[in-house]
Amino acid sequence: MTASARESVGSLSKAKEEQLEDTRDMEAGPSKRQGDAALAIIGDSSVHRDVTAEEDRRVLRKIDLWLMPVILMVYFLQQLDKSSLSYTSVFGIVEETNLVGSQYSWLSSIVYVAQIVWQPASSYFIVKLPIAKYLTVNVFLWGASVACSAAAKNFSGLLAGRFFLGIFEATVAPSFMTITQMWWRRREQTMRLSMWMAMNGGTGMVGSLLSWGLGHIGGSIHPYQTIFIFIGLLTVVCSPIIFFVLPDSPTKAKFLTHDEKVIAIERLRANNQGTEAKIWKWEQVWDTMLDIKTYLWFALLFLCAVPSGGIGAFGPLIIKGFGFNQFSTILFNIPFSAMQVVLTLLSAYVSTKIKMKWPVVFFLTIPPIAGASALYTLGREPELKNKLLGCYYVLSFFTALQPMLYTWASQNTAGHTKKTMTTGIIFIAQCAGNIVGPLLYTTEEKPYYHRGLIANLICWILLSILTLVTAAFLAFRNKQQANKRIRLGKVGKVVDRSLDAYSDKKRGDEKEGEEARNDQAFDDLTDRENEDFIYVL
Repeated sequence: MTASARESVGSLSKAKEEQLEDTRDMEAGPSKRQGDAALAIIGDSSVHRDVTAEEDRRVLRKIDLWLMPVILMVYFLQQLDKSSLSYTSVFGIVEETNLVGSQYSWLSSIVYVAQIVWQPASSYFIVKLPIAKYLTVNVFLWGASVACSAAAKNFSGLLAGRFFLGIFEATVAPSFMTITQMWWRRREQTMRLSMWMAMNGGTGMVGSLLSWGLGHIGGSIHPYQTIFIFIGLLTVVCSPIIFFVLPDSPTKAKFLTHDEKVIAIERLRANNQGTEAKIWKWEQVWDTMLDIKTYLWFALLFLCAVPSGGIGAFGPLIIKGFGFNQFSTILFNIPFSAMQVVLTLLSAYVSTKIKMKWPVVFFLTIPPIAGASALYTLGREPELKNKLLGCYYVLSFFTALQPMLYTWASQNTAGHTKKTMTTGIIFIAQCAGNIVGPLLYTTEEKPYYHRGLIANLICWILLSILTLVTAAFLAFRNKQQANKRIRLGKVGKVVDRSLDAYSDKKRGDEKEGEEARNDQAFDDLTDRENEDFIYVL
């Protein structure tokens, strides 16, 4: 064969290979062709960059110090603003604004009605818009909504203010779950997410003391108006910090050098979750809707949120029903909030150590069942108020459930549109539960609140059962993934490095199974499309 003939054959072979590659991309669909934003930094997803344990620690420390203070601040302010109604409940807002029947309950529930209404649009905007800038605008507007609520003198005015608060707050938890997924490894996500959700307890402590102090301020306006104005303006003043400090993604982080961006992205490879993709993919929407675990997450979050919504709104009134005055009620709510912080962080630590979520979630349902049962059976005689307070504190174990369920759901979802969709769906479940929860309590039932306590008991019992069902389903899914890898000529049993400390990579030969290459980690595939994805039990 002549040189020109060989060259012609070589060209034909190369053209055929390129045509075959195009065919593979077409068969893979849009999710494969339109990859993650991380590819702009690392180039080819299949090209690995070895990261040392020292590099990992250095970049992780930098990420933590830059992002976590802002995230903690925003979530603290969000819970403070949302809880402002609860603080005003013991400072005469019911009497001053002539609230009757279930109107106070609806002021709590309307926030979540608004969040359900706005959540689909918010999920879309989180994908399409720069997430930090979108968050900044919403934080500013919800702070303004709280401050303006001070001008309300009746139910309709308060209802309007609370509705707009819900609209603008609808972005916070979904945005932070997305940010947590795009910056931290799955092993690290549990503690980081639990830290910002522990701000609920931090808010309870600071907010209780703050409202106690604000409630003592005299003047021409009512104490509830002082609380609304101060808390709302505090949020407005803090909102520009988000714009100037929080980056939209690892690829746009100005506080990282180019090499540090590569390290930050490469750290996430074992997650098989990518960072972000500014393309709304309808095939991932259908994947979400056809995935059985989507409905398991919805049910788990709903059952968790019903008691949370009821006790969150009526907690101070429940304590007041034990026989304490308004200032003692506020102060006795502080230990409950302190326990929330401790239990949330302790649960995150334990689940990180054992690399599983379901045992922790199951255990956290037991003490609330016992505490609610005791509150239901005990009377409200003055000599029992210390025992009743102790039983109320036992309920605080339920506060650690939501962070665990949030991380469990987020760690088992991949594909940027699917992650955002799943977050939106579980957030809707949480909102629905928080709507129903306060409505199960009414001021007419004080001091016993039997209907609310029975409903809470049922929810926690069902939640414990469904936790076991979900764990079994995820174990089944992992077996399916292993069989799929074998069919594709890969190793079936692989080690999930995303749940290990980064330094543990060197000890991989001590474990059963091989380490997956995770070459598709940044191809923006869903967990069901990517055979390398391993579900967390």
